[in-house]
Amino acid sequence: MSSTPSAAITEHRLPGAGSGPYGITAGPDGALWFTMNGDGRIGRMTVRGEHASHQLEPATCGPTVITAGPDGALWFAQTQAHRIGRISTDGHASSYPLPTPEAGPFGVAAGPDGAVWCTEMNANAVARITPDGEVTEFPLPVTGAFPSMIAAGPDGALWCTLNQANAIGRITTGGEAVLFPLPTPAAGPVGIAAGPDGALWFVEIGAGQVGRVTTDGHITEFPLPDRAARPHAITTGPDGALWFTEWGANRVGRISVDGDVDGYPLPSPGSEPHGIAPGPDGALWVALESGALARVAPGAGDPGPAPR
Repeated sequence: MSSTPSAAITEHRLPGAGSGPYGITAGPDGALWFTMNGDGRIGRMTVRGEHASHQLEPATCGPTVITAGPDGALWFAQTQAHRIGRISTDGHASSYPLPTPEAGPFGVAAGPDGAVWCTEMNANAVARITPDGEVTEFPLPVTGAFPSMIAAGPDGALWCTLNQANAIGRITTGGEAVLFPLPTPAAGPVGIAAGPDGALWFVEIGAGQVGRVTTDGHITEFPLPDRAARPHAITTGPDGALWFTEWGANRVGRISVDGDVDGYPLPSPGSEPHGIAPGPDGALWVALESGALARVAPGAGDPGPAPR
């Protein structure tokens, strides 16, 4: 493990208990937007720590992953309500039902076609939602895949993790899908993001690994020093590396495009880090389900000890 990179981590606690921050993204307004899975709200925080939130209906809708949409709004999955939500930067929220009952939407991403794309865990499908709410579903060519997170690739297609099919899926904007099986059995891929090197990077929560898949389907896996870390989400950082959350180890990890890994312990125990995204301030921001957001500034402070 490399000990050269460093990072400073600060936490911003949210008011109230049980808010359960889960997904996070940078908004077009220069603020951080995040889902509050525990009480059905969407939160907004400036880089100075000023916080506001917007209650969704019903409060049990279970918002999870959130992304900046192509229309200047934020889009998110309402996993328990089986809808896709939209919230403008002035706080006006709406939502669109998915055609399949109990679809279980989870991952969301802005596509290269001006639409929002989402995964449907229970429906074994990927869906496309236009800015005015028109939904088209595309079934996957394998049953029981449990599609999880989704990202736009550099090749004009959408890429998603198939958690139970142990594969990475590529879907064209016309809905044609091809699957790339993972070398490690029961790896359980979850988070996925476009990397700075023209490939897609993903994390394997079941195997304790980070993976890389090229647009022609070549897969490389990088075992983490702590195979029990339960990596969950991943994003490209401002430093040209990939940053990911280690839900089972209370850490944030960093992997270079060459495969060098570093780990940074979070200040508070039991933080349960989930979503991670680059902020408008040159730092990484992490949603901690324990009730806080963490700011991770690359190149500041000292790296955490190598996990054993």
